[in-house]
Amino acid sequence: MSSQSIPKLLKLKDYITLVGTSLGIIALVCACIGHPDLLSLGFFLVTISLGTDMIDGYIARKTNTVNEMGKELDSLSDSLTFGITPAVLTYQSFKTNTLFDIIIIAGAICFAIGAMLRLARYNITESPGYTGVPTPISALLMVTFFYTNYFYSFAMGDFWGISSYIVPMIMILIGWFNITTYIHFGEKDKATYILFIIVAPLCPIFGIIGVSSPNFLISMIVSIFFLCSFLILIISILRGFFLYVKTKKG
Repeated sequence: MSSQSIPKLLKLKDYITLVGTSLGIIALVCACIGHPDLLSLGFFLVTISLGTDMIDGYIARKTNTVNEMGKELDSLSDSLTFGITPAVLTYQSFKTNTLFDIIIIAGAICFAIGAMLRLARYNITESPGYTGVPTPISALLMVTFFYTNYFYSFAMGDFWGISSYIVPMIMILIGWFNITTYIHFGEKDKATYILFIIVAPLCPIFGIIGVSSPNFLISMIVSIFFLCSFLILIISILRGFFLYVKTKKG
């Protein structure tokens, strides 16, 4: 199989995966430049990549084109788009230009490695359901946290403030969420999936609204939306923990 040409190995869903990968690379370039507007664009592109990730999975199931090539490609793409890129974007967004940035870098490393380890374990796991938080959800957590602060700064004129000092802890915690065996979502656990497909598309919509009308009221409303989305996702993850504990006690 490895001797076949790449075009013969790729299916329609794989090309959609590559679109998401391309967006992740562009977002990473935005992170490297580091301008606040480009950082916002980078996180915006990550949310679009969340959409391509859902679409390629849907097409794979509907067309029955799930294959090993696609599985490996999807994991490599997710490692970049939902692991490395959000980590670099977050560091660039919240860095303080002081020695504390070393701690933010450590948090970014934990976040990225947690995503990669989670994906590697998923590829070799045969048991049903999901152990640890899926990387698209962990990326969405960083997107909502960023935009909570981004639009708050529009309203109040305070760029990040205390958030720069708590973001390493958040990234380390999410990295642990990725790799822990104490969080488990059942194969037919639709609540988390439904929450994800509702919040993920709303993020770019509210982002566009906030950027196009950056007055105090609109900025605060959008900031509150992202804060609520962040908290709801955290609650959903904790629900996965309690489901695991309940299963073990049962």
